[in-house]
Amino acid sequence: MKAIFILIPLFISTFSFQARSQNYKLIWSDDFQYSGKPDPEKWNYETGFIRNLEEQIYTKRKKNVRVHNGKLEIIALKEDYENKKYDASIKNYRYNTPYAEFTSGSINTKGKFDFLYGRVEVRAKLPAGKGVWPAIWMLGANFDEVDYPNAGEIDIMEHVGIEPEEIHGTVHFPGEDTLQIISDGGIKILENASEQFHIYSVDWTYDKIEFLIDNKVYHTFRIEEAGLENNPFRKPFYLILNLALGGKWAGKIDPDILPQKFLVDYVRVYQRKEN
Repeated sequence: MKAIFILIPLFISTFSFQARSQNYKLIWSDDFQYSGKPDPEKWNYETGFIRNLEEQIYTKRKKNVRVHNGKLEIIALKEDYENKKYDASIKNYRYNTPYAEFTSGSINTKGKFDFLYGRVEVRAKLPAGKGVWPAIWMLGANFDEVDYPNAGEIDIMEHVGIEPEEIHGTVHFPGEDTLQIISDGGIKILENASEQFHIYSVDWTYDKIEFLIDNKVYHTFRIEEAGLENNPFRKPFYLILNLALGGKWAGKIDPDILPQKFLVDYVRVYQRKEN
C-alpha cells in the first residue's frame, strides 16, 4: 500500500498539466535519448570565465558536459585549468586570471532556438554542497545588442548550496534609468532537491510569468510591472543551463564536495495553440 500512496500524487501532478495541455503544443524539446555531447543542432557551449565573478572556467569537454544514460550531466570538477583567453593587460577578471581551480559546463540555445510566450518545463536533480550554483534560466534574444539588464532575464530555477532547501524563481529588468536593475522573485522551500528529480517551470503569457515546481505555482510576476515601452518580457528569449561555482551569491566553495553533477532529464517548451 505504501507504494500506491507514493505514486498517486505524482500521477495527479503530471496529469494536472496534461489535462490543461489540450490548449498547448510542444514546440521544442530535448529528452536526451542519446549519448555523447549535447545535440549541436540545439545547444551551444559557453567557454572561459563568463559572469558574476564565478570561480569555474566553463569548457566544452565531455568530462564537464555530456549526455549519459538518458540524462544531461553538467559536471563541476576541482582541477587546475588554463585560461585560454588570458591577457594580463586587460583589466577584467575574465582575461587577467591565468587559470581556474575549478571547471564546469554551461550550454544555451542562443541563435538556435528562442521563443515569445510559452511554458518551459525542465525535470532536474540538483547538486549539493557549499559553493554550487545550478541554474535554469533565460535571456532576451537581443542580449548582445543592448546593455544589461535591457534584454531582461527570467530565472526559472536558481539554487545555491549554502541555502540547501531554497529554490529561487526571479525576473530582472531595467528601471526608468536603464542601468538600474529591478528584480522580482519568489522562494520555494524544497527539502530534497539534491536527492530527487523535480519539474521546474515557468508559464509565460502576455500578462504574467508564473513560476512553478512540480506544476504548483509559488510566485507570479505581472509583466506590466516592467513598463509599457520596450518591455523585455514581450520579446523572445533563449534558454540556458549551467552549473556555476562560487561567485557573488554562492560564496566560498568547499572543494571536498566535488565532483558534483547537475542532472537534467528533459527540457520541453510548449506554446498555447492560439499563439
